Amino acid sequence: MTSAPDVPATRRTRTGKAPDDDGPLGSASDRALREALRHSAGHSLAILLCSLASVLVALAEPAVLGHALDLLLSRSPGATRWTLLCAALVVAEILLDAADALLVGTVGARSAARLRTRTLDRILRADPHDAAARFAPGDLSTRLTANATEAGTVPAALAGAPAAVLPPLGALVALVVIDVWTAAAFLLGVPVLVVVLRAFARSSSDAVGRYQRVQGDLADRLTEVLHGARTVAAAGTGARERRRVLADLPRLGAEGRTMWRVYGRAVARGGVLLPLLVCLVLAVGGLRLAGGHLSVGALVAASRYAALAAGAGTMAGVIAALVKGRAAAQRTVEPALLPPVGHGRGVLPDGGTGTLELRGVGALRDGVRVLDDITLTVPGGTTVAVVGHSGSGKSLLAAVAGRLTDPDTGRVLLDGVPLDRLDAAELRREVVYAFAQPALFGTTVADAVAFGAVRPSPAAVRAAARAAGADPFVTRLPHGYDTPLAHAPLSGGERQRLGLARAFAHAGRLLVLDDAMSGLDTVTQREVERALARDVRSGTRLLVAHRLSTAAGADLVVWLENGTIRATGPHHVLWREPGYRAVFAVTDTAPGRPATPSDDADGLAPGPATGPGSDRGRPGEASR
Repeated sequence: MTSAPDVPATRRTRTGKAPDDDGPLGSASDRALREALRHSAGHSLAILLCSLASVLVALAEPAVLGHALDLLLSRSPGATRWTLLCAALVVAEILLDAADALLVGTVGARSAARLRTRTLDRILRADPHDAAARFAPGDLSTRLTANATEAGTVPAALAGAPAAVLPPLGALVALVVIDVWTAAAFLLGVPVLVVVLRAFARSSSDAVGRYQRVQGDLADRLTEVLHGARTVAAAGTGARERRRVLADLPRLGAEGRTMWRVYGRAVARGGVLLPLLVCLVLAVGGLRLAGGHLSVGALVAASRYAALAAGAGTMAGVIAALVKGRAAAQRTVEPALLPPVGHGRGVLPDGGTGTLELRGVGALRDGVRVLDDITLTVPGGTTVAVVGHSGSGKSLLAAVAGRLTDPDTGRVLLDGVPLDRLDAAELRREVVYAFAQPALFGTTVADAVAFGAVRPSPAAVRAAARAAGADPFVTRLPHGYDTPLAHAPLSGGERQRLGLARAFAHAGRLLVLDDAMSGLDTVTQREVERALARDVRSGTRLLVAHRLSTAAGADLVVWLENGTIRATGPHHVLWREPGYRAVFAVTDTAPGRPATPSDDADGLAPGPATGPGSDRGRPGEASR
């Protein structure tokens, strides 16, 4: 994969849609949450058992306390035993709550990791161009970090939900058993409480979804500016970019205040309603005590059960956690809905040389046809340069040629086998890429070069680095090839040479260099081209070229214009065309006069007797 270029966010498109609770996205997120719950089934069952045990202890405490109080007031001999039982229940509740908290944290972490891994796996299996177009890096980072963490709380919350419901119900039953009139007094306020909770659940879902979307947009812009920090500094636009990044901060604050206002209203209403219910129960219980229908212990127990029954208001917190978690799960899972790139089980024929065929290939991007009816055959072992003005479709052609993306029409074949029928491992062993902005993976410099489908030997890593011109600067690093990447100060050209070394170390039948030598000076590029022809596994080379020297050193040049092939042929033949020379910004020459070094920055504009094939030792070798 390549690192994202330093471009404005307007080049990317996002879904930008609100989560559809009842649509495919809502169903996918619910399935993912159920899978996460099943994945931690043992821990979730332990949460359920611990929370239920804690609830049973909490429900037993008021009755035991009330009975102990009656025995103490009557100076009964059994008072001590019941007091000790009450103390044991308190200790048991504390221990059960501690175990429940530990299990909830464990399940949350496991569930978040599973959701995150599942989504990341689907992203990596999807077409990278499709993923980059639909999800900006900052937004994707937010989805896989903060949103995944919040979504991971849902399985534990679901496992503990029965325990959140049981205390109010159990307490209400206990009130009926103690005295039916105290229970009736409490039931007077239950309908109002139900209305408050339903309104909260409905309003909270919308508010949470809007807050998370704005949060993702802000993170996206921040990531973009951090990635292009040098451009911003050079342009002197720091203040303007800061304002642009923070432009949605008031909106984020407004959505956050709305979210907490909804929650606050529910809590406030419950906070007023529930104490009133408890006071009403105590008033009725006091009258029943005065009439001799209740004992002091029974009244104490009734007051405690009324408080537990009033805990139905805490359901607002449980509902809030579930609503926020489900909204976060929808954002986490949405990238996982990207269609995966399908692969067959085919393999390439033994002894193939890497013949590349494109048959009627066409590709659309954002409704615009970028490639149109590309038909091309590149003989195995040929070095072909793809040239054209910016926007002519060179990089997309390179991506299609090695199946980094699929064409919308047409087919691509390698040694007679359609790429979409190849086994994924076979494809990535035999088709290798290097990019203009390589992303380096691994702990050390050696790991970065060895990164690929198959890890090469240390000797192969060093040989590839020498071929890419990277060995001299790598050996000067503090620990050579074992230098941690984080401690290796690399210039853009050095990073590019490591990217080339990685491609050379894994070279297969088709090697695609997408402007992969743009950061090298002319002398280094020529050395790398010679090493590529001499020291790297032979095969077909597809080079996206902007430099005249690259086109001059190729066996064949494909000239793209507006997504179609304008012409193909050797460089010295195409050079006769003014339009071809204009691709390299070379001033048109007078009739009969060859282009001179002053016409070309590389000094490689061929004259009448100096075509690129005149001194080429063998096919694919760069011009010397």
